[in-house]
Amino acid sequence: MAGFKALKGQGHAPTLFMAFLYFDMSFMVWTMLGPLATEISEAMALTGHIMTSAEKATLLSIPILSGALLRIVLGFSVDKFGAKATALSAQLVVITALITAYILGETITYNQLLLVALGLGFAGASFAVALPQAGQWYPPKSQGIVLGIAGAGNIGVVIDFMFAPKIAEHWGWSSVFLVGAMMAIVVFIAYAFIAKNAPESVYKARPKKLSDYAKLLKDKDTWWFSLFYAISFGGFVGFAGYMKVYLMNTYAVDMSAFGIEVFNEENVKVIAGYFGALTIFAGAILRPVGGGIADKMGGIKSLYIFFSIVASLAFINAFVTLPFWLAIVVLFFIMANLGMANGAVFQLVPQRFAKDIGIMTGIVGAAGGIGGTALIQTFGWSKGAFDGYSMGFMIFAVVVLVAIAGISLVKTRWRTTWGLNSGGMI
Repeated sequence: MAGFKALKGQGHAPTLFMAFLYFDMSFMVWTMLGPLATEISEAMALTGHIMTSAEKATLLSIPILSGALLRIVLGFSVDKFGAKATALSAQLVVITALITAYILGETITYNQLLLVALGLGFAGASFAVALPQAGQWYPPKSQGIVLGIAGAGNIGVVIDFMFAPKIAEHWGWSSVFLVGAMMAIVVFIAYAFIAKNAPESVYKARPKKLSDYAKLLKDKDTWWFSLFYAISFGGFVGFAGYMKVYLMNTYAVDMSAFGIEVFNEENVKVIAGYFGALTIFAGAILRPVGGGIADKMGGIKSLYIFFSIVASLAFINAFVTLPFWLAIVVLFFIMANLGMANGAVFQLVPQRFAKDIGIMTGIVGAAGGIGGTALIQTFGWSKGAFDGYSMGFMIFAVVVLVAIAGISLVKTRWRTTWGLNSGGMI
């Protein structure tokens, strides 16, 4: 709470709110295919196309991957043209993709769906716009909480899981895209009138060249931050995107947990969406909490704690077949700690790369999207090759341990070099 109070009298609250809302809407659209994967797969089966585990994983990973790569492009655009113009342009592409999916409807082909998924990647790239726009208004000591608030827009995926399956049950899966388009248009109009770029007296834009990207990519800290975010955000968005498929494939016959009686297949899909939303909510809502904790104890120590918990719980899922209710508890805490780790990483990035926050948000954000793509593909491979997800969880746990080892390697250097004059706890 103290972290929120510290923002009073600083920055521009309306822009911070709109950055959150824009990212929230965008994140909801970006991950829309996840909670609809089962419904879309069944609809396509009726047209003669039976989707394999690999095709499902590809469909779910295309928006994540395209969003990752587009983050670099939009990060460059933020520095060159400003956050507001970049956001509005990207949102137009997203709205077009949503309307296209609705118009094609139940007759859409798999290849057409992949193109729609590609367009939805522009929504995922909003990360490289919303965070810099919010952060540019505030001083280094408040970056953890500010970027945590803006980044908490990833709660949009919770809205997906809560409502998309129910809407699809009553009106068909394509109607979800119509609802998404209408909401995106409302946010587009509100953002156009309310959000503002930081004035030069607060933040002076320094348009970058491609050579500036190359220079930052030569900095080893760029790669360390990219690794950490590929795990924290990549883990969050990967689990979020694949959550319903995982729950349906693993616990479809065990949805009577917590006294819930499943009477038909449609109920299973909706219930899977609700429990998926519960686990994802933890990671989404706790991102600013992670940023606030990092502001207090430092991002390095925070990442140690968050990653250690994630690795331990992932290993449990890899080696123990959990009952449904306990699996939900474990997934809840995995997502909670991944969400807080997201906030911790971006408490550190602005301190290390204050003058290049636009580009770095794009680069590190892209790494996060690539990490999410890799996780979805890993789970799809694990299901196809072993008819289960133990191998997927084990690989993810090992990668988290690599990140923990990486933190140990860089912590002393960070604290004795740029950390001395960063303006905040590291």
